[in-house]
Amino acid sequence: MFIWFGCIWSGNLVKLLLSTKVTRYLEFKQIGGSYVFQENKIHKVPATPAEALASGLMGIFQKRKFKNMLEYMHNWSEADQSTWKGMDITKSTAKEFLDWWGLDENTVSFTGHALALYDNDAYLRQPAKELVMRCKLYADSVARYGSSPYIYPLYGIGGLPEGFSR
Repeated sequence: MFIWFGCIWSGNLVKLLLSTKVTRYLEFKQIGGSYVFQENKIHKVPATPAEALASGLMGIFQKRKFKNMLEYMHNWSEADQSTWKGMDITKSTAKEFLDWWGLDENTVSFTGHALALYDNDAYLRQPAKELVMRCKLYADSVARYGSSPYIYPLYGIGGLPEGFSR
């Protein structure tokens, strides 16, 4: 079972804050990371390749498969079918996609709950494209903010309505 802790990330909320210029009135800080509870231990969700190699969340063979899957997700483009490599994620379910990569149950759970931030396993029956897009957003957020994809208003979430009222 995975439990994640964090707040907002590079998605629609951040785009809304930037487009309305509310960020002129708010300061944000980066949250140190995301953590999962697995096998009676708390593990940091890797944000860098070095952290991924040192992480105890997956076995060595799963790390390689997981890395290959992340590279596929990063390079996947709906417009360019040469990036699909024989897997049509617009028609496949997330479960079929993850099984195609040979990921074990632990890595599947980690991917769905810690990276894509699904709160239950219903995502496994949804189109794989949604999972891929969520994982890409997580990766883009890590690239944008550094060691963590999460930002939080410096003086608390109550600063958001105050920023909008200004």
